[in-house]
Amino acid sequence: MSTQQQWLFPNWPGLPGTVGVLSTTRRGGVSPAPYDDGMGRGGLNLGTHVGDQPHNVARNRAILREMLPGDPAWLSQVHGTAVANLADVGPQQVPDADASVSTIPGKVCVIMTADCLPVLFCDREGKTVAAAHAGWRGLASGVLEKTVAAMREAGAGEVMAWMGPAIGAYQFEVGPDVRQAFLDGAIDESGVRHVEAAFSLIEGKPGKYLCDIYGLARYLLHRTGVKEVHGGEFCTVSNSGRFYSYRRDGVTGRQATLIWIK
Repeated sequence: MSTQQQWLFPNWPGLPGTVGVLSTTRRGGVSPAPYDDGMGRGGLNLGTHVGDQPHNVARNRAILREMLPGDPAWLSQVHGTAVANLADVGPQQVPDADASVSTIPGKVCVIMTADCLPVLFCDREGKTVAAAHAGWRGLASGVLEKTVAAMREAGAGEVMAWMGPAIGAYQFEVGPDVRQAFLDGAIDESGVRHVEAAFSLIEGKPGKYLCDIYGLARYLLHRTGVKEVHGGEFCTVSNSGRFYSYRRDGVTGRQATLIWIK
């Protein structure tokens, strides 16, 4: 297996040379089924909370660590909107948060997912970076906006973003409660139009919609002043040979999306 197959290196035009980015896949680790690589070989499951043996996860995290300048600052993700500033997080701390921000070289922001949307941020000067975990609840509650606000509070200039592997628009089936949660957050008619465009009724399933989580994230990012947004071309559910997917498999592993200042 080539390095290119094992790792996903974001296609992010304009990314400063002082910033490192990486997204893992399910390939290249040691975990057995159902945490394997989808082809009968060891999987790179990085989640300690999904039923995989701790020694497998430890080995997988060691494989990832070889690609990084420091240990990732793992979070206890709770589908909320809290943002941890890594300047305030000790080496052994695991904050209850769904985003992190850093201005310190070598401090690695990391998000784990298996269908939820990971979003990486940096400013154009490459002096401030962040990563956010955006499931639909966190997205509707403002996790992206709060991450951008934390970056600006830390001194960030113009912010840009990259959206990593998540459930695609043709796979994410939701009920009317999810649609309404975003409509409730639309602040004007333009916002309502953007939200409505991200949901399409499923024929033969009254009250069921397909949801474009990438489209919703773009709208929310643009609304908060992040005009340059890249990524959004992946679907974790559809690509069983590359990504873990909770929606597809139930019991499964977790991949990670990471950013740091070099």
